[in-house]
Amino acid sequence: MSESKVVIIGAGLAGSLLVIYLAKRGIAVDVYEARGDMRLEEVAAGRSINLALSDRGIAALREVGMDEYILAEAVPMYGRMIHSVAGETKLLPYSGRKGEYINSVSRAGLNVALINEAEKYPGVRFHFDQRCIYFDCAMGEAKFSSGTKVTGDTLIATDGAGSSVRNAMLHGGVERFNFAQTWLEHGYKELHIPRLHHLHERVGSSELFAIEPNALHIWPRHKFMMIALPNFDGSFTCTLFLAHKNPPVHAGGSSFEALATKESLLNFFNKEFPDAVPLMPTLTDDFFTNPTGNLGTIKCWPWNAGGRALLLGDAAHAVVPFYGQGMNCAFEDVRVLGQLIAKHHTEWKTVYKEYGELRKINADAIADMAEENFYEMRDAVADPVFVRKRELETKLEQTYPDYFSKYSMVTFREDMPYSLAKEKGNAQDRLLMSICGEIENVMEIDLENVHEQITNLKY
Repeated sequence: MSESKVVIIGAGLAGSLLVIYLAKRGIAVDVYEARGDMRLEEVAAGRSINLALSDRGIAALREVGMDEYILAEAVPMYGRMIHSVAGETKLLPYSGRKGEYINSVSRAGLNVALINEAEKYPGVRFHFDQRCIYFDCAMGEAKFSSGTKVTGDTLIATDGAGSSVRNAMLHGGVERFNFAQTWLEHGYKELHIPRLHHLHERVGSSELFAIEPNALHIWPRHKFMMIALPNFDGSFTCTLFLAHKNPPVHAGGSSFEALATKESLLNFFNKEFPDAVPLMPTLTDDFFTNPTGNLGTIKCWPWNAGGRALLLGDAAHAVVPFYGQGMNCAFEDVRVLGQLIAKHHTEWKTVYKEYGELRKINADAIADMAEENFYEMRDAVADPVFVRKRELETKLEQTYPDYFSKYSMVTFREDMPYSLAKEKGNAQDRLLMSICGEIENVMEIDLENVHEQITNLKY
């Protein structure tokens, strides 16, 4: 064991993975989690939203030998299945290359697996029901609601978007600390499509799924949308994204505020998602029981307090979920931090300085892209020009090994920084949307000419 001791605040996904990274290097770790041990409690209703695990997250899991274990109970999703109001469906593949897909995983299942793995290492201790209420940035001391006070050689805050450690940095703990929080007018509510029941059931069998299992389903309705991700047991976790309050009349749509009765809810769903209603027998119970969540982006800087503390994951850069990269970005944070610890050992001030220089620009980039992708999923996927663009991108990926769409660069290229994927991807998108706006059929397009134009783009 190293003589170094790290305190981690938060035993969520990023924190639990980080414990394993540190423990493998012989560093003692004490983890303090505000909630109880999730292995002994039920997941709170409406908070079990599935996550899309993709290459960046898988790369981090692979480094600690957890990738195959987690993927064994993941459901592959090969594209977006778009549902029209009339009930028609169209699959938009995520990639034109074989073997490129995202994976639907259970947030709770993944978190439990990481905690269990972390506890196998000597020097690792989890402390549950310990809510951090303050961090003394000068002394490096964390204080908890129980009255406990803790110091280590350093502290890493993985305590999410509401981070108490970040709050201490903001309110005088770190000089010239910048903080910005932006809320979408939309919120979200978790709903449910149960699995089908057969006489001879086999978990993981496609016969258990009420709709196509290997896709992320989207019901885009311009001012709102619903999505559904498959679960390994045959059910789907659905999420309705809708304005909190009534939008202006000219904006159309509805709101959570307007859906106050069973009648208004069923009228709304029968009008907007008629093909989904028969699949959702617990719709009204789920809707009025599950909480309505908020959607926001958090940016701040600096992420560290003189080597005594570091913000990581959502504590440093919370993003909205529309690129499926929140967890993947946080896991990449852990992976990069692990590489820097391998390089600089426990010289925390040096590690944190270099970490911030590497990650800030990329965290900002994925935060911006995630907000942009909300409007793409809600509005553009139903736009014929956008659909043609996706068809063209698929053909380009099938034909040219060096071509990657923006989505592919973000999702399947763990070797490419988010910031470059954004810059390069936006330039490609502008070009391809322009091309597809002038034609009716992708078959008319000269692929070689398009590929040459992309090759010559300036970013």
